[in-house]
Parts: sequence; structure tokens; C-alpha cells
Amino acid sequence: MALHLTWGFAFGLLGNILSILVCFAPIPTFYQICKKKTSEGFQSFPYVIALLSAMLWLFYAYFAEDATLLISVNSITFCMETAYLSLYFFYASKKDKIITMKSVLLFNVFGFGIISIIAMFLTHGKERVKLLGWICMIFALSVFVAPLGIVRKVIQTKSVEFMPFSLSLFLTLSAVMWFFYGFLRRDFFVAIPNTLGFIFGAFQMLLYVIYRKPRKSLEKPTLDESPEHVIDVPKPDETICCELNTGHEVVEDKLVEEQPKQINQDKDLSDTV
Repeated sequence: MALHLTWGFAFGLLGNILSILVCFAPIPTFYQICKKKTSEGFQSFPYVIALLSAMLWLFYAYFAEDATLLISVNSITFCMETAYLSLYFFYASKKDKIITMKSVLLFNVFGFGIISIIAMFLTHGKERVKLLGWICMIFALSVFVAPLGIVRKVIQTKSVEFMPFSLSLFLTLSAVMWFFYGFLRRDFFVAIPNTLGFIFGAFQMLLYVIYRKPRKSLEKPTLDESPEHVIDVPKPDETICCELNTGHEVVEDKLVEEQPKQINQDKDLSDTV
């Protein structure tokens, strides 16, 4: 039993480290958002769900026994997700700001408030821990399922621009560590959702391997794009241009002089007839 607790603490510690790395993984994404000063192409919903999950796990860990590792990791997650949502809201369009605000009010304020009232006033002791455990497990699954919207976009566009590989990798490794933490400590509310977390994370990495390089265009190069078909035409000499121009003017002058003569000849011929 003591050995199980020791290994459980080790996996929990590794889970803390990897989960913190997961929290840092979106930093390049938000660097692009700040650089471009727009959140276009990115979704706020995964961060809203991740924030709610951190809030619920903190609530669960407060009543559970010996859940220090859960408290530490979810406290950091809570702070990071709050910072991400603040940046997203600052650079989002008016439409995305409204969607994000509605999501935060619905899930993080109203939803968490209802759960807190039910847990505090309608349950006690182990029943409260069990209820919160089930709720946390459902929302943990939601955290892993939320990026599937991005997965759909990757398959449609055949581009991994909006699905960072580092995030998928750390999510998968973190899911493995928390599974063993929950399994060794007999906390199946932690172990079960991380099983699906590993499956979803592995699937995202597989998609990244498939679509990491854009397909080359099969169109034939045009005359302007192909350097092999460009013909260098030398510019004509200035003296030649002058000669051509003067020659053209002489011909026009001769035509002007000969035109009245031809008219007079035609008139004389008609008179004789």
C-alpha cells in the first residue's frame, strides 16, 4: 500500500510538471494573436472549458483526502486559463467577444454557481466528494473533447496551423501520468477521463504527422513564373529608332504630296470622257 502511494505521488508530481507544460503550450498561439492583433482563426471555447475544469477540480480537491497535487496543478491552470481568455477577449472581434462573454457567463459563472449550491446544500461528506468527482470527470472529458472542433478544421483545410503539436504531445503525456496517479491511488474519477485523453491526444498527433506539410501545387508554371522560358529581348538602339521614325515621316509626307496629284489626274480623265 505504501509502495502504491509512493508511485502515486511520483506520477502525480510528473503529472503536475506536464500539466504546467500543457498550460504553457498555447503561449506561441497567443504570441501570434498579440503580434497580428487579432484572434481570427482561433476559438475561445477550449479555454473556457479548461478554466471551468480547473475550478471544479479545485472544488473537488478541497473536500477530497490528501489532494495537494490536484490543488497545486489546478491553481496554476486556473491562473493561466484566466490570462489566456483575457488576451483572447482583448484582441477578439466584436462577434467573438460576445460569444466568449456568453460562454464564460454560462459555464464559469452560472454553471459553476449552480454546481456549488447543489454540492454545498444538498450533499454532505462522502456523497459531496462523489458528486463532485462525477462532475469533474465529465468536464475533464469535455476538456479532451473540446479540441475535436480544431481536429475537424484540420481535416477540412488539410492544415495544422491552428493545432500546435506541442499542445497535443503534452496533453497525451499528461493524460498518461494522471491515469497512473488515479489508478494507483484508487481515484477513478481521475483515472477514467485520462484514458480517453490519451486516445484523443494520440489521434491529434497522428493528424499532425499527416498534414504537417502542405501539398505542392500541380499547376504548370506560367510564362511569368518560369525563369527557363523568359526571353531577353535587347532594347533597340536609339539611332535605329530615330531612323525608323524619320523614315516613317518621309513616307507620310510623300503620300500627302502625291494624293492631290492623283485627284487632279482622275478629274482630267473624267473631263475628256
